[in-house]
Amino acid sequence: MRSFPVTTKEFTELVFTQYEGNPIVKHTPFSTVIADPSLLTPAETHDGKWHMFCHTLYNVVKTVSEDGVNFSRPEKVLPRGMRPNINRIGEKYYLYYERTQPLLPKAISMVGGKWYSEIYLTTSDDLVSWSKPIPIITKEKPYHTYEKGTSISNPFLTEIGEKYRLYYSAGLTYLEDCRFCEPTCISYAESDIPDGNFISQENPVITPDVNDPGMNRCAGCIKIYRVKDGYIGLQNGIYRTEKGDSMSAVRLLRSNDGRNFNYIKNLVEPGIFYEKTWMAQYVYACDLVYFDGKFRIYFNARDKANPLSGRENIGFTEAVLSK
Repeated sequence: MRSFPVTTKEFTELVFTQYEGNPIVKHTPFSTVIADPSLLTPAETHDGKWHMFCHTLYNVVKTVSEDGVNFSRPEKVLPRGMRPNINRIGEKYYLYYERTQPLLPKAISMVGGKWYSEIYLTTSDDLVSWSKPIPIITKEKPYHTYEKGTSISNPFLTEIGEKYRLYYSAGLTYLEDCRFCEPTCISYAESDIPDGNFISQENPVITPDVNDPGMNRCAGCIKIYRVKDGYIGLQNGIYRTEKGDSMSAVRLLRSNDGRNFNYIKNLVEPGIFYEKTWMAQYVYACDLVYFDGKFRIYFNARDKANPLSGRENIGFTEAVLSK
């Protein structure tokens, strides 16, 4: 659970620059997707290295780096897993993730069957050996289920007050040009402990808004961080352009309580940078870190909507904190 030594205004004024060597973690020949990065910085790990957790089409994977730029080949951590969130609490590591169906039902869901996923947790003392996963948030509220099935995804843990608050995405909205679904809304659950007894809100806290040009299709997901004067949220809204194309960008939100949010600006938008098209149409889930006087937003992006030819990779953008 991270807090940053800046005010909302100071963070808003930061100038982020795309790393020229993006993408830094690329999909493999066996998966068209590597996505949803969640990181531990050297200050947060027992071995002083960067550890990035992310997912392929099939598994949660981990990759390690000395500098946060050059990462090792991803290695499998968990099967049936997506959208991980890694945290260090005391001397233990807590890995929350979206647990999907077994391979065959999951494959059937891709061609019109019902999707089903929930949030699970596994823990570790060394980032190598992991405990047996346990369910943390399961199907309970009406907004967890939409026409295309049940989806509880994109966990992100933080502390607000004396509670552990686990933000998550819920529901599914079908995007016609992609021919797959994205998370409809955002909610959270609270507990006194990080490994159970989470109670979800009765209703979502962020829902798509047809009048919001950056979130008129789906709410996507959100990551919440404490700053000196409250909380900032990094949300990837899904929107439809005037031409009818779906797109996604990372938006900066502000909140006093982590429940009511105000939009400030877009932080990372799709586009072509350094003549590379890897993030031309979608910028998806991200993680914000602060290390050695620099903020980095790690994110995954997609070049095109087409479900067969589109590819997702991971990169970062960086800003120096001037004092």
